[in-house]
Amino acid sequence: MHLRLVHHGLDLSKEQVVVLKKLHDHEGEGLNQNELAFLTNRDKSSLARLLSKMEKKKCIKRIQQFEDKRINHVILTDEGKRVYKKAKRALKELIEAMEMGISEEEKKHLIKILKKVQFNYKQESQVQ
Repeated sequence: MHLRLVHHGLDLSKEQVVVLKKLHDHEGEGLNQNELAFLTNRDKSSLARLLSKMEKKKCIKRIQQFEDKRINHVILTDEGKRVYKKAKRALKELIEAMEMGISEEEKKHLIKILKKVQFNYKQESQVQ
């Protein structure tokens, strides 16, 4: 994935792409930092470091809440929107390359098998 992003002139990690997508999904309103940590399954301190890097790249902006200075609201900048569109194209190309030569029927069968594996894993996790 990283090489595909680099090929498109993007200096992004997988984690940064996930943050861009989550913010894109909430375009207009953005998300507070705690919500973003939950949605990306990251702890608050690692997310803060990640957001600092993204802020330096001008992809996101953090706005401190007036009522509670401990809460930051995170929004996608115009640069972040541009970068996300490029990343989305790069990932689409990657998925197409990975799916080459695989029929729709084979994809459906694979998804069915993976769902069974996921179900079995959840069942096993509850036992322990």
